Amino acid sequence: MNNSVTNTARLIGAGLRALLVLTVICGVLYPLAVTGIAQAALGGKANGSEIKSQGKVVGSELIGQRYDLPKKDPDDPEEAARPDLHWFQPRPSNGLGANSLNTRYQLLLSGATNLSGDNEKLIQQVKDAKAAVVKDNSTPTYRVDPSDVPAEAVTSSGSGLDPDISPAYAKLQVHRVARINGLPVAEVDKLVADHTTGRVLGFIGEPRVNVLKLNIALKELVGK
Repeated sequence: MNNSVTNTARLIGAGLRALLVLTVICGVLYPLAVTGIAQAALGGKANGSEIKSQGKVVGSELIGQRYDLPKKDPDDPEEAARPDLHWFQPRPSNGLGANSLNTRYQLLLSGATNLSGDNEKLIQQVKDAKAAVVKDNSTPTYRVDPSDVPAEAVTSSGSGLDPDISPAYAKLQVHRVARINGLPVAEVDKLVADHTTGRVLGFIGEPRVNVLKLNIALKELVGK
């Protein structure tokens, strides 16, 4: 009986010591080491790839943002968003749904529409979006040809939060942005060229323009 109690106590003691040691190693030392390495080697990425403007964090380079005018009626959930044409516009975010889990907070839900290519609703959305792109970006001296509207200008990404657009879509918006902001077209065109990122390692992915970074540069240019 005494041997049984002694063995049980010894096993419990060994288990508690193992629990304590593993808790310190796996729950304290390892997370601290990984966090330290991440902060030292990849501080910006580890902190969410934040983008700052005038010393303040204004977003992340990994998450797209909308640039809309304020609602005429802030309390009307059915009022359609109106793009603020002073800014370069991102991809459509038709895949974003309303928060249905906690109605006390306006959380952002990401996701695609999941509509098939022959879905009538999706087809109409694309047609409407294309017509809006042509109308919004045409100026008295520059007419957008419907055939020049790229696919990402009228379709949302799989997440609905794509932060980038193609150089073609950015350049399509140059004349409108220049006219509304009273800037020379050449300066705005150069702004797009300066913020165009090429393929990773020269062959992975496609050239792209981060809309948030581009609009921050546009704001600085307008301020000058």
